[in-house]
Parts: sequence; C-alpha cells; structure tokens
Amino acid sequence: MRTTLTTLQKMAKEGSKIAMLTCYDASFAAVLEAAGVDSLLIGDSLGNVLQGHESTLPVKLADMVYHTECVARGSKRAFIVADMPFGSFQVSPQETLRNAARLMAAGAHMVKIEGGRPMLETIGFLTDRGIPVCGHLGLTPQSVHALGGYRVQARGENEAQLLLRESKELEQAGAGMLVLEAIPAPLARDVTAALSIPTIGIGAGVDCSGQVLVLHDMLDVYPGKKAKFVKNYMRPAGSIHGAVELFVKEVKAKAFPGPEHGFSA
Repeated sequence: MRTTLTTLQKMAKEGSKIAMLTCYDASFAAVLEAAGVDSLLIGDSLGNVLQGHESTLPVKLADMVYHTECVARGSKRAFIVADMPFGSFQVSPQETLRNAARLMAAGAHMVKIEGGRPMLETIGFLTDRGIPVCGHLGLTPQSVHALGGYRVQARGENEAQLLLRESKELEQAGAGMLVLEAIPAPLARDVTAALSIPTIGIGAGVDCSGQVLVLHDMLDVYPGKKAKFVKNYMRPAGSIHGAVELFVKEVKAKAFPGPEHGFSA
C-alpha cells in the first residue's frame, strides 16, 4: 500500500517517527523501500552528489524531472517528494504551477519549496490547485550566498521567533509538511509542537516528526568533510541495505539524531 501525506500526518500525530532519505534512481528507490524508508526525497542535492557542483544552484528543472521519473519507476510504497530547483519557483505563482506540474506528472506526490514569507502566496496558489507543498526553513541551500555560507540558522532570539512565525504562516498557507535544516534543537522542538503538520529535521534535533539525510552522506560515499548532523551508517552496518535499515531503526527509536548531531541556541 502506498504511503500518502495523510499517512505521514497520522504518524506525526501519533508520535511515530518518519524516516526519509534522498533518492535519485530506481535501484536505490527499491533498496530504500525494502529497508523501511517511509519517504523518498529527490533532492536538488543531486547537484552536489551526482553532478559534482559546489552548490545546488546549477540544477535544472529538467534534471529534477528526469530523476523523479527514475525514482517513481522504482518505487511501489514510499511517499515521493521532489525539490523544486533554483529558479523554478522564484517566479510568478502561475509559472511555478507549470513547473510543479511537470514534477507531479513525473511521479512526485509533493513538491518542496525553500523559503518563508516570500513563498506564502505561491504555496497557497499551488495547494489551492491540488499540488501538495513541503516547506523548508532554516538553512536553505539555494540561498547559500545570501546566508554567507552553510551556517546554522536562527540562533538569536529574534531570528528564532521569526522562524517560528514563518513556520505557522507556511502551514496556514497550505504547506502539508516542513523541512527544518540546521537550526537549534530547542527551536525545532518548539516549531514541531506549534504545528499540526509533520516536521522533518536535518540537523534540527530529535524532536522533529521525522529525519532526513542525504543518501550519499549517510553511506559515506560523498567525499570531503561532512556536516555535523551527518552519521556514517555504512561503518557499523557493512552493507547498503544494512545501513539504511539501521538508519530507519534509529530514527524510529529516537536514537538518531543524538546530541552530538545537533546545535544549541
């Protein structure tokens, strides 16, 4: 049976943790589902881990459509979320709708859009027309240059209160899920408690409704320095299937992320 947004929202309400990983092809879609992953995110992180770019900014909509099609063909059960790449939603709501429709036609069940208040009109426009939207607050990689690098966000009181307000506004605009990236764990806990939609953390502490990691990071495939919130699951597991199973097990048991993977205010 296919996992739906309703399934994930029920899990969040009941306190059952959601396990999400990025995925970019049919083979890994099947592997991740077999290991118990609830949701597959076709992340624009493919720009880094597949295409070799220094950021996600060069990723094109056509790239996202192609990889969404690949994942959808390999998936039978998981809920599929596709990132809207840079330049595909920082446009008019009407053009964003056309771009989002391409991802939905490719097999996505939801699109993800980075940003807060500037995106409220667009999110409402999409959800009013039947396209589910996942928001994304905190460290938004497409804004890396405006943010001054890949840095923890909302550590100050004013910034934290703004993020909390924006999270509520995103839900009110129609967002059905929210990714929180690289923010203090206490703030992520407060945001999760304030919302009725699931929150998916990446570097946001254990109190989010679920957790996501970039597949190539948790398998220790991507070279270079890893973010603090990344855990290498290949080392203890020894196989890809075992690594993903261990990730799912630890997320469900609230054993990941640990305090060492999070940030304080």
